[in-house]
Amino acid sequence: MSTFVITSNTKGEFHFNLKAGNGEIILTSENYGSKAACENGISSVKANASKDENYDRKITADGQHYFNLKAENGRVIGTSERYKSTVGRDNGIESVKKNALTAVTI
Repeated sequence: MSTFVITSNTKGEFHFNLKAGNGEIILTSENYGSKAACENGISSVKANASKDENYDRKITADGQHYFNLKAENGRVIGTSERYKSTVGRDNGIESVKKNALTAVTI
């Protein structure tokens, strides 16, 4: 079962990780000032994850691949881990598409 895991830091900020059924983190959010704002971010992931045009495919200066999932307004909702290849990155995108809609929040 895939999950959104909400955690907080010592500054009282919240963020979430979307984890696939195997426990691997496939998307990480920015920090939010409140748990409610973080939960809104999760709702935005669920609303936008299925739309391929909302994925911004990127390459780091050292050649690693990653993606950002953006909301309709263009704001980044979450960022992936780094991948060694475009195939890995594209598989990560497909995993977010598959897991986000059915993930439960814990």
